[in-house]
Amino acid sequence: MTAIDPHAPGAAFDAFLRDVAPATRTQRTWTPDDGPMPALYLSHGAPPLFDDAPWIAELSRWSQSLPKPRAVLIVSAHWESAPLTLSAPAAGTPLVYDFGGFDERYFRMTYATPDASALAARVAAAMPDAEPVHQHASRGLDHGAWVPLKVMYPHADVPVLQLSMPTHNPARLMDLGRRLRELRHEGVLVIGSGFMTHGLPFLTREMFVHNAVPQWSRDFDDWAADALARGDVEALAGYRHHAPGLPYAHPTVEHYTPLFVTLGAADDPEQPVRTTIEGYAMGLSKRSFQVA
Repeated sequence: MTAIDPHAPGAAFDAFLRDVAPATRTQRTWTPDDGPMPALYLSHGAPPLFDDAPWIAELSRWSQSLPKPRAVLIVSAHWESAPLTLSAPAAGTPLVYDFGGFDERYFRMTYATPDASALAARVAAAMPDAEPVHQHASRGLDHGAWVPLKVMYPHADVPVLQLSMPTHNPARLMDLGRRLRELRHEGVLVIGSGFMTHGLPFLTREMFVHNAVPQWSRDFDDWAADALARGDVEALAGYRHHAPGLPYAHPTVEHYTPLFVTLGAADDPEQPVRTTIEGYAMGLSKRSFQVA
């Protein structure tokens, strides 16, 4: 059986909740002595992540290697909206189930995080007067946020807000990340959530079921890994002209461009980047990284 055709949907996640998650309750919470939290770029997956035990383990080890953040601010590929807008901050705001074709169990999952009003106020204060951030009255977290966070912080004890992605322009997204940089010094984990390759229309069932990696996915991932390792922001920003396999790896670019928010939030966006998670799921690159 595979993450696409599991015997019992979510069984790997259930095993994680039983065997691993209880010990994470002792995770130490961030203090100013820790210095700023990093900024992350996540390849976030979808409901099949809950059937992928190795990927669950990778995300859990990553989160446990860091202090528990005071809050999480995440920009997901699945909320493209201008002007800048924040999700509803109330505790337990219902999730957005923005997917289809999966087992009913995934549409019943919850992630009732604490009130995030204090974080909403800080994000609003970080924006210039000419570009205020708006507050959505009811929108919850979409799967680009709650799917990975449900593994990374399974007790839902960290306030989480989602910020809409108002553009795909790398320079503007880098500037948005720069405005969020100061939040890292207050214990906020800033995350850009996408998928390093996301050519869903070009995947066959064999690729889904057997994780056969198409050449365009491998080529784009190798190119991105090299540019990140060199800290070559210019090359990353020029992906439309330079990235191999682009029309297939990203027929639309919303899963790639959140990485510019992450890089913008770094102290030095041109520092060499160390990949935290690599490999492939369903033929797509899981490459994820953190910057200081």
